[in-house]
Amino acid sequence: MDSRSAGVVVIAVGAIIVVGGLLLLSGSLSWLGRLPGDIRIEGENVKVYIPIVSMLLVSLLLSAIIWIIRRLV
Repeated sequence: MDSRSAGVVVIAVGAIIVVGGLLLLSGSLSWLGRLPGDIRIEGENVKVYIPIVSMLLVSLLLSAIIWIIRRLV
């Protein structure tokens, strides 16, 4: 990987982080973590949260983005 393609990857990752941050700030991703299949147990003194389905979606999205970037570079 030469320095030019490494620069493109760094810029793409930075842009993805900025867009994700803006989506979080605007509240557009409020559904993330509340999908069917996410486990949430709340007791009097204990809260257990296991976002299984949400993390599967994030993993699929990141895998697709990485695949697209590798095809372009």
